[in-house]
Amino acid sequence: MEDLAIIELYFERNESAIQETSKKYGSYCTTIAHNILNDIEDAKECVNDTYLRTWNSIPPTRPTMFRLYLGKICRNLSLDLWKQHHAKKRVTTEMTIVLSELEYCIADHSNVMEQMSEESIAIHINNFLRGCSKESRILFVRRYYYADSVKAIAKRFKMSESKVKSSLFRTRKALRNYLEKEGVVL
Repeated sequence: MEDLAIIELYFERNESAIQETSKKYGSYCTTIAHNILNDIEDAKECVNDTYLRTWNSIPPTRPTMFRLYLGKICRNLSLDLWKQHHAKKRVTTEMTIVLSELEYCIADHSNVMEQMSEESIAIHINNFLRGCSKESRILFVRRYYYADSVKAIAKRFKMSESKVKSSLFRTRKALRNYLEKEGVVL
């Protein structure tokens, strides 16, 4: 079913909207949640919460890019749950590794997660990524938005893990230089 038809089901308050959303985007949302949480049960919970949040937000919202709309909701819910679980723990997960990598670029004495959600930082990062090569941009987004592991990225794009790591390192370094040039306090 096309996205516009699914969105219309939400506007009609037809419960099959959730089934159609699950059918089309369930694995996409599960992947996002699982990459962040590294726990299938928590991921399923976030996906279900994504459907509920979508149900409650449409209407009045009419998303133009439904897939990205769902992905953003799922990612935010997953990050919130991840923060809840790791508030006082010092457990190394893929998400802690991703965040520690980004601290080089966006470090502040406060929480990197709070920094990531600030609109001004997001605008600067988006502007920076527009100037990057397609490959660098895709690798950066897969790693730092979808929280894909380096191994998963390497496999997906048929690259060596060391090439992925090098590319991400260079992109982070360039991002840091860009942010400094733009006057963003690091």
